[in-house]
Amino acid sequence: MKIEKKEILRALEKITVPGEGQNMVESGSVKNVQVFGDEVEIDVTIGNPSLQARKKTEVEILKIVHQEVYAKAKIKVNIKVDAPAGKPKVNEIKGKPIPGIQNIIAVASGKGGVGKSTVTANLAVTLAKMGFKVGLLDADIYGPSMPIMFDVAHEKPLAVTVEGKSKMRPIESYGVQLLSIGFFTQPNQAVIWRGPMAAKALNQMIFDAHWGELDFMLLDLPPGTGDIHLSIMQAMPVTGAVVVSTPQEVALADARKGVAMFQQDSINVPVLGIVENMAYFTPEELPNNKYYIFGKEGAKHLSEDLNVPFLGEIPLVQSIREAGDVGRPAALQTATPVEMAFEQLTKNVVQELVKRNKSLPPTEAIKITTMAGCSAVKKK
Repeated sequence: MKIEKKEILRALEKITVPGEGQNMVESGSVKNVQVFGDEVEIDVTIGNPSLQARKKTEVEILKIVHQEVYAKAKIKVNIKVDAPAGKPKVNEIKGKPIPGIQNIIAVASGKGGVGKSTVTANLAVTLAKMGFKVGLLDADIYGPSMPIMFDVAHEKPLAVTVEGKSKMRPIESYGVQLLSIGFFTQPNQAVIWRGPMAAKALNQMIFDAHWGELDFMLLDLPPGTGDIHLSIMQAMPVTGAVVVSTPQEVALADARKGVAMFQQDSINVPVLGIVENMAYFTPEELPNNKYYIFGKEGAKHLSEDLNVPFLGEIPLVQSIREAGDVGRPAALQTATPVEMAFEQLTKNVVQELVKRNKSLPPTEAIKITTMAGCSAVKKK
C-alpha cells in the first residue's frame, strides 16, 4: 500500500499536544514527515519536557496513524523538546528509575505523632489485599516503627544472589515486602548518625535490596522537612506524595510546610493529597456519636486552601493503636468501619495517582486502575 504524506498530516490533526489547545499540525509541532513505501518518519517538537508527555505523544502518533492510515505502517517518531523561554530552568532533584518498581509514593508529615507510619502501614496492607505487589521502605532512620507494626521486629533480612551480586531480601509480612533500619539495630539502640551516614544506609536499602517487581513502593518518611527527604528525592524518582495531619492547628501548620516542600521547584513531586488522621472519636458504647477532640475538618480545609486533593479521614479508634502495637495493621480486620475507612483512603490515593499518571501509555494506566473485586488485573 502506498502511503501519502497528506494522509499522515490529516491523521495528526486529530492529536492535541500536551499543554496546548491546538492540534499537532496547527501548532507547528510537526516539523517533518517523510514516507518511504510503508515506512514513515515523523519529526515532532513539544514544549513539555517530562518523560510522560514525550511517551504519550509517541503512543498517540503511532495509534492514530495505524488507525487512520495504514495498520501495518512502520513508524519512527523523533521527539525534540523545545521548552518555552521565559522561566529560568531549575535543576530538579530527581533520582534514577529502579527496575521493576512502577510507582513510588512518599508518605510524609510536617510533625511527629500524627500517625504517619500507621497510615503508611495500613495503606500498604490494603493495596496488598487489592492484589497489588507492594513494597514498604521505612525511611524514618531515627525512629523506625515498621518492624513492630508488621510483627517482624526480630527478623533479619537474608542475602540472596541476583545476577552474580549479593542483595538483601526484604522481609515479607501480610503480603508486603519490607525493609527498615530497625532490622539492623537493637531495640534499645539509638541511631545517632549524621546526614551522610543516614543517606548511605537508605541507599543501601534501596539499591542493594532485591525488591523484585512492585506495583507500588511506599516510603515512610521521617517527620519534618530535612536532609533525609532530600536524600530520598535524589535517590528515587518519587511518583507522588501523601501528607498526613491531624485536624489541630499545630499539626496543620507543619503539614502546610510539608506540602510546600514537595512543591518546591527543585523537588516538584506531585502531592496526591492530604489525609486527616484522628479526625474524630466515637466511643464503642455510643457508635453514632462523633467527638472532634483535635478540631473538626482542619485537614480538609487545608487541602482546599492549598488546592490539593483531600484523600479522606481516619477516626481515632483504640483498635487502630492496639493493632499497630501487636503487629497486625488494623486494615486487616474484616467488615469493620476501620477497614472501610482505610479501603476508601487507599482507593482515593490510587485514583489521584492515576490522574498524575494520565500521560502514561494506556497499558501502564491499566496496571493501576483495573480491579476485579479486590484483585488487580494487570494488562501488558
